[in-house]
Amino acid sequence: MNEKWRGRVAGAAAGLANGLFGGGGGMVFIPVMSRSSLKKQTLYATCVAVIFPICAVSAAVYFLRAELSLKTALPYLLGGLAGGFIGGRLYGKISAKWLKRLFAVFLFYGAVRYLL
Repeated sequence: MNEKWRGRVAGAAAGLANGLFGGGGGMVFIPVMSRSSLKKQTLYATCVAVIFPICAVSAAVYFLRAELSLKTALPYLLGGLAGGFIGGRLYGKISAKWLKRLFAVFLFYGAVRYLL
């Protein structure tokens, strides 16, 4: 499968996961796109750029269905903005090897939490 189609399939899978689970599109996108020619750090930045509009669409659908409470989401949003800022500042200062390990730890943690 050429890289353009791989990207389309990865984007569709990430959007589906995000819509169904309320997040997690990056967990689909990163492994699929890791086979591309992108450097690891560029891959993570691309993932963030793709996931943002996917999350916005999912949030809009949830909001229109009256299943999203902005009051409940606000503390998480503020924390997420702070974490995103810090992560963006650290971008390029952490090796791809450590980013890969950190991502694996988050995946493992999420899997364990989901199963319990």
